[in-house]
Amino acid sequence: MYRFLLTPRWWGINLFVVLAIPFCVFMGTWQLGRFEDRVQTHEAAEKQPAPGTRAAKPIDELLPVDTVTSGRPATATGRYADQFLVPGRKLDDRTGFYVVGMLRTDSGKALPVVRGWLPGKAGHTSVPPAPAGDVTVTGDLQASESAGTAGVDATGGLPHGQVGMISAASLVNLVPYDVYDAWVTLQQSDVRTGGGASATGTSGTSGTSGTSGTEETAGDEETAGKGGKGTATAAALRPVPATAAQGTGLDLKAFQNLGYLCEWFVFAAFVLFMWFRLVRREAEAARDVRLGLVADPDTADPDTAASDTAASDQEATPDREVGTVS
Repeated sequence: MYRFLLTPRWWGINLFVVLAIPFCVFMGTWQLGRFEDRVQTHEAAEKQPAPGTRAAKPIDELLPVDTVTSGRPATATGRYADQFLVPGRKLDDRTGFYVVGMLRTDSGKALPVVRGWLPGKAGHTSVPPAPAGDVTVTGDLQASESAGTAGVDATGGLPHGQVGMISAASLVNLVPYDVYDAWVTLQQSDVRTGGGASATGTSGTSGTSGTSGTEETAGDEETAGKGGKGTATAAALRPVPATAAQGTGLDLKAFQNLGYLCEWFVFAAFVLFMWFRLVRREAEAARDVRLGLVADPDTADPDTAASDTAASDQEATPDREVGTVS
């Protein structure tokens, strides 16, 4: 009954099943391994002290940024040079922008420093100027952003002085010096609230020039003139909290691995189900041929089949004529 399994047609079907099921099982177990790795990394991170509570170290000692050094306090000394705005960033469910200062260190490389967050629209909100002279900053270390990072605007076409992501790959094309492949976010604002620091210039250019103004308490916001130029009251910068390193938490991507795991096992079960269904249908067809319920399409004589069809038509014709006469 099952000799049809040895035909060339079924050899192809059997080969596909033999290859497809192990492949689906392998991909499913790989997705399971990815999920288990994320769980283990998350558990290991919870057992370690909070990155922000550790002692600060020089930036060069913490590079490159990985799951261990991400979030660690880092220090760097230098002078602020260029300054950029990163629009479309949210803090406490409010939309605003980051203020990023390029800190030129003694090595000549610049460290992107997120001085803080401001509400409003980038280029239309007054920005406090960066501190002048040599400064030492301490901030939480973060890896360069990518197109998949939350909040990143990878579409491009931003005005001069604005960037969509904080990344050495994008910033190095805008400044005439090397950039660290990392950035830090200040734990405390570098602007003295209620102070009298002021400068004249355009928001989003160099750190020594910014939109003129006097810093007020956090949350106060005034718009500058067209294009961000003019004199206005600058709101105090709010520190941006550090984020966990990508792939270290039980985020949506971790549970996507579980979803993919189920999909691959469902595919394997579906292939096996369809194989059994085809085998059963073929076996039933072979049984009907053996019992003579249907003609064997492979051995039937075409002339005999044609004569049987003609005889059936002749037998049906008188019946139709009798019905017409009556």
